[in-house]
Amino acid sequence: MSAPNSVAFLCFVGTIAAAMVMRVISVFPSVDLFNPDWIVLVLIYWSIALPDRFGVFTAFAVGLFTDVLTGHLLGQYALIYALLSYLSIKEHRRLRQFPLPQQCLFILFCLTSGQSLLFGMASMQAANRLPLSFWYPVLSGTLAWPLVFYVLRTIRVMARISG
Repeated sequence: MSAPNSVAFLCFVGTIAAAMVMRVISVFPSVDLFNPDWIVLVLIYWSIALPDRFGVFTAFAVGLFTDVLTGHLLGQYALIYALLSYLSIKEHRRLRQFPLPQQCLFILFCLTSGQSLLFGMASMQAANRLPLSFWYPVLSGTLAWPLVFYVLRTIRVMARISG
């Protein structure tokens, strides 16, 4: 593995690890309902920024780790992350050209799709009701996208990782 590839890999693993920590950490229990899925936001960023290096299989593997980390059905997040990574890679050329508000609309679509799949899988296991608070992470994730985008882009530029 050459030096630029190892730096890119370390940055990817570091940002995914930080996102996993932010996913399970509970700083203020009163706002836990609004905790977005940081992992999927990071995966979408890397899928858009470096689609040749980090793809669907990487998202699937990260999803399996997330399933184990959160204690959900094994393969649940793996399926969702792989699907959202595929959509991001498929549209990465367009998404790079979009201004940030339009990218936020794409993120809103992705997060809504992911939450809908989560609800569908939970409904298959047992009868479920859909409270309004179920959609709070979608809203907070959409609003957090500009921050995630700028932080990860700064990391990528400082590490001189190019696609």
